[in-house]
Amino acid sequence: MSGIIGSKINIRGSGKIAKLGTDGQVLTSSGAGLSAAFEDLAAGISWQAIETGSTMTAVAGEGYWIDTTSNTCTITLPASASNGDTIIFADYARTWGTYEIIIDSNGLNYQGDDDTFTVEYTTDGQAVKIVYSDATNGWIPISDDDVADVPSKTGLNGIFGFGTTGSVTAITNLVSSVGVVGTDVSGVGTARDSPAACEYGEDKGIFGYGYTDDYTSLSNLVSNAGVVATDVTGVGTARNYPAACEYGEDKGIFGYGYTDSQVSMSNLVSNVGVVATDTTGVGTGRHGLAACEYGEDKGIFGYGNTGSVAGMTNLVSNVGVVATDVTGVGTARKQLAACEYGGDKGIFGYGNTGSVSSLSNLVSNSGVVATDVTGVGTARRQLAACEYGGDKGIFGYGSTGDAGSNVSMSNLVSNSGVVATDVTGVGTARNAVAACSFN
Repeated sequence: MSGIIGSKINIRGSGKIAKLGTDGQVLTSSGAGLSAAFEDLAAGISWQAIETGSTMTAVAGEGYWIDTTSNTCTITLPASASNGDTIIFADYARTWGTYEIIIDSNGLNYQGDDDTFTVEYTTDGQAVKIVYSDATNGWIPISDDDVADVPSKTGLNGIFGFGTTGSVTAITNLVSSVGVVGTDVSGVGTARDSPAACEYGEDKGIFGYGYTDDYTSLSNLVSNAGVVATDVTGVGTARNYPAACEYGEDKGIFGYGYTDSQVSMSNLVSNVGVVATDTTGVGTGRHGLAACEYGEDKGIFGYGNTGSVAGMTNLVSNVGVVATDVTGVGTARKQLAACEYGGDKGIFGYGNTGSVSSLSNLVSNSGVVATDVTGVGTARRQLAACEYGGDKGIFGYGSTGDAGSNVSMSNLVSNSGVVATDVTGVGTARNAVAACSFN
């Protein structure tokens, strides 16, 4: 190339024209940068017609404009591939933030993870170029507009468990990756009400604490297939009505609760499901609060009962450190639920303000709680919530009033934080339940 520095060369191929500038930069006819187009030509990429379907199968050597204006698109990669095989996907309508693309690696690895992980891209205007390496690492994104490309668990399921029907129970109900609640599964472990639950290890869950005929600290692990294990001997202060959430992407934390008085201690859960001894409490002691993850690796405790309804929150860092009280936003209440949605945000919903409520409060991906959103669905208290499908949530069960008013309906939460109307209840109506996700 040294013999042609200072000149411009037209490069033709597949009906495209690019120009090589004096500094080696690829230019359009107007002089704008066109390095991506030059790379496509070099790789022999053949761009296809705009894809608007909800499913498609990709072929090596092709580029795809994916238009998700109306629906998510699930893309199945080739069942076999060779070193250097290349595929490009681009957000045609800048709508991947609303309706994402989901990539099924079809038996091959993706960035070293097997195809039990489903890759999801959720950023408006994103373009993703993947190249196949080998059987070990499989498909590797070599360009994705500087967006994190770690596989996410879009096949995420949920589980509601334990509670009281008038007497304590250990039954559970699984939630599918599309938000459908299953029928009762026979209880495993000690029947109790008012436990808490969270995810750990990126794909498993844990129920902990609660009330049997006394306060308890025992726990029950949930496998990545949704199977609840027998009791694990309790660690930390026995109590009921704590809250729990994931933090650090693979660990969990139980916090606050009631032991004849409101408390604020917490107990960390390792990425293998081991509950640690008490960590000295931070913030106002209370029970009947809720917690959820936000920002992909942090958590937030909020609301509850300090002797009267409360609205303050406490952030949890990505190493499990609970922060001091943040002044409450929205209507103070107790006996509510919370879950993550949208991959990095959270929502508090329902609860008891002195009477049952259905209002909600969104949590941003920086942990800021928003003002009240008008309630949707049946007002109730002592319900539970969890994430499902990788970016959506579900509220379920609870009580609409005094004893004998237990319900089993659920309300789905979209990936933009919108709560839907009631879905007819499935399983045994009960309150003081807990819920978490698993994969």
